[in-house]
Amino acid sequence: MFVLDSYAWAVVFCVITMFCWGSWANTQKLAQKDWRFELFYWDYAIGVVLLSLLFGLTLGSVGSEGRSFLQDLSQASRDSLVSAFVGGVIFNAANILLVAAIAIAGMAVAFPVGIGLALALGVVVNYIASPLGNPVLLFAGVGFVILAIILDAVAYRRLPSRSGGVTGKGLGLSVACGILMGFFYRFVAASMSADFANLEAGKMGPYAAVFVFSVGVLVSNFLFNTLIMKKPFVGEPVSASAYFQGSLPTHLIGVLGGLIWGVGMSFSIIASGQAGFAISYGLGQGATMIAALWGVFVWKEFKEAPAGTNKFIALMFICFAVGLVMIILARTV
Repeated sequence: MFVLDSYAWAVVFCVITMFCWGSWANTQKLAQKDWRFELFYWDYAIGVVLLSLLFGLTLGSVGSEGRSFLQDLSQASRDSLVSAFVGGVIFNAANILLVAAIAIAGMAVAFPVGIGLALALGVVVNYIASPLGNPVLLFAGVGFVILAIILDAVAYRRLPSRSGGVTGKGLGLSVACGILMGFFYRFVAASMSADFANLEAGKMGPYAAVFVFSVGVLVSNFLFNTLIMKKPFVGEPVSASAYFQGSLPTHLIGVLGGLIWGVGMSFSIIASGQAGFAISYGLGQGATMIAALWGVFVWKEFKEAPAGTNKFIALMFICFAVGLVMIILARTV
């Protein structure tokens, strides 16, 4: 299977992850205007599975390192399979909350609060389990990220309130998403061998682990998304038949969103072999800054904010940038 042989390449892969995880949600906004996020999410989950299978049968099945994708899956222990699958279930619960928060509050709010909180929790959890990197720089970087979250929340509170208390609901969903999102990566990491070139018996390499994770996402969708369709956070219930009324381009846009996110997840896990799980996850979750850039400059989500709000947004970006640089340097110092 294909593996990275340097930390520099791991950083490159993490940056690609950052852009993928920060950009996939744009596809939700590109779908037809009356297409509910609950319907979009079915196609997104399918896209995640398709990408993981494609990478497994290609990158995961070439080269002399480790085991081939199918061989790796066949030898995986029950504990490893369950751990990666549970990671997918936890992620899916968190991500549904994120997509709902995007629909209610916009990308410029849902990502910095939800994913920023997930970054802080995820780095701590993964570092405790696998302590790679300079802890002073790593946790100082996390501190700057937390400060950025606070600044974003301040900017968000300056927006005119939306009817029905939706503003508070969007922020609450973002926080709930962040708490859950901070833990899913650890379950996937626990299913994997620490050395990708010489895989432990019973443990999985990156491609098999991501595939089992994606199956957990899709299977749990039948529970989580079905419940949300019947009792949505906002609006009327959605019938299952509504999914089949969508046009082919609308369905393909949802699948594209899953493919983009899946590339990010695969690259993050591949990079973890050189960067360690804490740094790989932390850098990937810099997606918050990418998503906020989309929300502020492309989707104009703060255009109704009062004068002076831009200074909070600018400080948020600065804090995120400083925090991410510290996280990168944590592996080199």
